[in-house]
Order: sequence, then structure tokens, then C-alpha cells
Amino acid sequence: MTAESLNTVPVRNHSYDQIPDLTGKYALVTGANQGIGYSTTLGLVSHGAHVTMACLTEAKANDAIEKLHKDVTERYPHSTAAAQIAKGHRLPLDFLLLGLNDLKPLHILINNSGIANEPWRLSADGIESHFAVNHLGHFVFTTALLGRLKESQPSRIVVVSSLTHKFLPSDKFDLSTINDPTVGTSLTRYGRSKLANILFANGLPRRLAGSQVRVNSIHPGAVDTPMFRAAMESLDEETTALFAKVPKESLLTPEDGALTQLYVATSPDVVKSDVRGRYFVPIAQEESLDSEALDMDLQEKLWEYSEKVVKEKTRK
Repeated sequence: MTAESLNTVPVRNHSYDQIPDLTGKYALVTGANQGIGYSTTLGLVSHGAHVTMACLTEAKANDAIEKLHKDVTERYPHSTAAAQIAKGHRLPLDFLLLGLNDLKPLHILINNSGIANEPWRLSADGIESHFAVNHLGHFVFTTALLGRLKESQPSRIVVVSSLTHKFLPSDKFDLSTINDPTVGTSLTRYGRSKLANILFANGLPRRLAGSQVRVNSIHPGAVDTPMFRAAMESLDEETTALFAKVPKESLLTPEDGALTQLYVATSPDVVKSDVRGRYFVPIAQEESLDSEALDMDLQEKLWEYSEKVVKEKTRK
């Protein structure tokens, strides 16, 4: 990866005006209270969707919900959602408080939340933190919701990955070294988790063959968000020098960073062309993946490993 690849001005293949009417659609967005997760939620609810927000705390979700009411009124004053607010109604937003089986119909699942470039640590379940949060968390979340997604089909799953899936530890994608603190850096451990996202998104469609549940992955771009800024502060000297070559003004806003996942989550093109197991980059452009991301054997090994780890941890 080069600074030039991070500094590329994206082609705009999608806009908020192109999001269709989503009335009657139910969506679930993880990490919905800030950054591109918040902008994604804003894009969905302003076009009529009922959005369940999966956030770290109910307080964070409630703060975001209040801000969403203000932003819908200011940014989409002529929308049906704004008209409902003007009449004194609340937007169809809620915090994921109930069990997953208590959810309403689910037409759109956006696996957006994650952590980036954090110092070495293990999760509460004893798994390297990036891999645990960015991959295993969404693996458990998604597989638990597959029944509801099938019941609600046609439905979609969007897995948010990153261009940094090309940054890997020296041993590439060796599952036996996930918990080895001597392998890789904070950036390459993050990259490994982002490759896992794509492998998962490319392997899942085979398990959904014959259904109308479509799964795709995306890279949102280099987006000026709190997570991105915090991550930049924790990089090693060499990688910091790489990102320093990317001028701040070339970073996407959260609103633009959300457009690619909104396209994959809502565009009629996805159904019309039966788009499954594809990878998109800003803004709403399909991009080819390298051989490692397309490796079916590796996809299956990751699935088996993930199932095994989840069973071991939930048995305790």
C-alpha cells in the first residue's frame, strides 16, 4: 500500500439522493452512534427505514438518537421523516436492548463497528482484540441473525472491511498465530482482522445459496472519524510517516464514507444484478480482490476456526 492509494480522489457513483424509499424496511447498524455508522443510520432513517442501533451503551445510542432528529430536520427538510418530526412524532430508531431473537423483521444488517491499531491485548475471552472485535464479534452476531434475515428476505448483509486488509503480519494469514504477541504490529493485526471480514463475506454466500440474502463487503475509504484519528496516534514510526503523506483535506467526511455501504445496503442494482460476495470501494465502485481474499480454502478454514473458537468460549 502506498500513500498514493490512500490519497486517490474517489469516483462518485452514488449519492444520498439515489437512496430509494425504505419505508417498511428494518435495519440494524453496529457502531451506529458515531463516525460512518452514524452517517449510515442518518441515511437510512431519513429515507424511511426503522433502524436498530447496536452501540456500546444505551446512553450513547440515546445521545445519537437526539442528534439524528436534529440532523434529519436540517439536512433532509423535505423528507417524510422530517415531516413526521414536525408533527411531533419520533423517528423509528431504537437501541439494541432486547435479545437478538426479539428483533422485528430484519432486511439490512450493516456490520460497521470495530477497533483499529490498538496496542496488543487480549479480549475478555482471551482472543487478540482486533480479531475478536472486528471478526469474531460480527461472526457471532451475523450467524445468530441468519434465521431472521432469511425470514425477512430479500435482505442484505454489509461487512465493513478496509483497504488495509492488504497489510498483513509476516506470516500472512496464519490462524495458529492469532494470539502470538510477537507476530505483527498493531496495524498488521488490524489488517488481518479486515482480511477476515472479507473472507467471511465471501464465504457466507455459499451457505446462503438459493436464498435472497445477499452478502457483500466494502472499504469505506480513509474517513476523518474519531476512530481514524485515534488510530493514527498509535501507529509505529514507519507507518505514521506513510499516513502523514495523506493531506487531511483528502480524507472523506463521514457522510461520504458512509455512501459505499449505503449503496450496497439499499441500491436496487444489488438485486437487479444479483450482487453477492463482491467488494466495493469509494464511492460505490466494485473492485477486484487479490487471490488471498478469494481463496475458498482459506475462507473455509476461517469459518471452521471461528465456529470452533465460539463453541469453546460459549461452553465455559
